[in-house]
Amino acid sequence: MHRWRLLRRLFAIQRTLVRHRLDDVVSATHLFRPVAWFFRLLPRRRADPIGVRLRLALEELGPVFVKFGQAVATRRDLLPADIADELAKLQDQVPPFDSALAVAHIEKVFGQPVEATYREFEPTALAAASIAQVHAAQLPDGTRVVVKLLRPGMEDIIRGDLEVLYALADLAERYWQDGHRLRPREVVEEYEKTILNELDLLREAANAAQLRRNFASSELLYVPEVYWDYCRPTLMTMEHVKGVPIHDIATLKSRGTNFKRLAEHGVEIFFTQVFEHNFFHADMHSGNIFVDVEDPDWPRYVAVDFGIVGSLTSRDQRYLAENFLAFFNRDYRRVAQLHINSGWVPANTRVDELEAAVRAVCEPIFNKPLKDISFGMVLLRLFDTARRFEMEVQPQLVLLQKTLLTIEGLGRQLYPELDLWQTAKPILETWMEQRANPVYQLRELATRWPDIIQDVQLLPDLMHRFLSRMADDDKDDAQQAELDHLRADVDRLRRQSQRSLGGAALLIAAAVLLASLGLNLWWPWSMAVVGVVLLLWPADASSSS
Repeated sequence: MHRWRLLRRLFAIQRTLVRHRLDDVVSATHLFRPVAWFFRLLPRRRADPIGVRLRLALEELGPVFVKFGQAVATRRDLLPADIADELAKLQDQVPPFDSALAVAHIEKVFGQPVEATYREFEPTALAAASIAQVHAAQLPDGTRVVVKLLRPGMEDIIRGDLEVLYALADLAERYWQDGHRLRPREVVEEYEKTILNELDLLREAANAAQLRRNFASSELLYVPEVYWDYCRPTLMTMEHVKGVPIHDIATLKSRGTNFKRLAEHGVEIFFTQVFEHNFFHADMHSGNIFVDVEDPDWPRYVAVDFGIVGSLTSRDQRYLAENFLAFFNRDYRRVAQLHINSGWVPANTRVDELEAAVRAVCEPIFNKPLKDISFGMVLLRLFDTARRFEMEVQPQLVLLQKTLLTIEGLGRQLYPELDLWQTAKPILETWMEQRANPVYQLRELATRWPDIIQDVQLLPDLMHRFLSRMADDDKDDAQQAELDHLRADVDRLRRQSQRSLGGAALLIAAAVLLASLGLNLWWPWSMAVVGVVLLLWPADASSSS
């Protein structure tokens, strides 16, 4: 976007805010503040409630801003009820685009009339969101499905707004005193990847398939089936699932739903995705979640819309789990040390000073019951404290933080007495115990063994090439003799490493078999003995002289 296009977009944003009587926002952002008075002279609609005005403004501004409103709507513990109710409408009550465009798009994608692709297709949208909308349909065999279609021109709109966000991030990094620490440009880059991924419905279909496999035998979450023959980059067809929208509290109450269990199941699903599967649905707002209340005492979640998913490195997983456990065990020194070890704060940070700062934030919070503690407020307080220690935002964790806040807000909406950590702590403790188990570590090593073998076997060849280049550069007889000696050592190392790798592989396989099948079998012990012999086999003496 050229500079003038960028300025026009910024101007349009401010104009929209003023037109919807959100003058205070214009003043607070300081953009075009000198001319804000001009917009007040324009004809304006009657003063609707602020929640309505805010929702309408976000709808008009487009998908990037609608996504922001969706995220904010989940935090009912931080928003007035009337504003939260209005912003919740952004999740599945965005005005749909023309059904004729939907039909035309399907016919263009499949190259045939819509009746030849689907036995039935309902032109009126079931639901519409900021980026796409869904229609009910039937496959030729009568299977009931939903068809998800991208809104026309979505990519151009989103890329334009992303350039606005980049411009604001650059200004923040240049002029805001906390700009470098909060790394706004990297945060925008992470958001860009996330929202552009949502424009590829084949990617979303793959996400749905993976999540369905992960929870195939679960009684907590159901994921609809994807029909791949009817999927394209801008169109996705999947099973039409039934359920009560999770925001329809009245219907859930009338069906006798166990709200305590429902809220706890949501927390369990989140932590299972993050720590056991390392693949989590990162857009679990109320428009994307339904409840199967066939058994109201054991309600089951039904998820849709898989455009945003996340995963973490094993290092981040471990540090997060340890931080959570240390935090709720009030081990503030451990929290401080973990932040330093992970690189989230500078390495020269004094542990005792960071520990004291964390304690000062957390102790007043822990004076109330865990069920009354808002993890969102804890994060805000900790981030505020971390400014003194130059803690940098971790872009790879932003999506996780946003999802956790969403889950907490949703859980508290369902069951205000929800004790988030009563459910989460056992999951984290079990996860940590599993990773400390020698059998688990051996299995992980066995899984990675082919890569380890390949890397180790490459080392002698690399050394051989290096020595050959040295020999070509200098033909001195003494040096040549030394190089010949080194080559012989490299050859011996290659043979020894191959024997050692084979022996280690046998030992690992024997250990895993003995741990899983029992200690009374003779043949795993035989494998272990052979492995030890190979590991201890002396180097070839003839090649070492």
